[in-house]
Amino acid sequence: MADLAQVTDHIRNAVGENSGLGKTVKLDFGDAGKIFIDGASTPNTVSNDDNAADATVSMSWDDFMALSEGRLDPMMAFMQGKMKIQGDMMLAQRLAPLLKR
Repeated sequence: MADLAQVTDHIRNAVGENSGLGKTVKLDFGDAGKIFIDGASTPNTVSNDDNAADATVSMSWDDFMALSEGRLDPMMAFMQGKMKIQGDMMLAQRLAPLLKR
């Protein structure tokens, strides 16, 4: 199973210099850590900082891994309460391609 540093690097590579997001997103895994995607900066950056974001996606690390591996459908995760979104929900939906492994 991948750890936070490996997933952060994967997302950093997927985001590249311009993700097209134009806003900030935080993935909050509770005690497992956070990933902050700054899609508003040029170039875009990805870190493990706990900054305020336009959208925050909160879920357990295990559920995130299942989602990224295609074993958990994002809509089902949201409907079952396994994934919570605060802020710009449309922005959060645009994350899916960046999170696939």
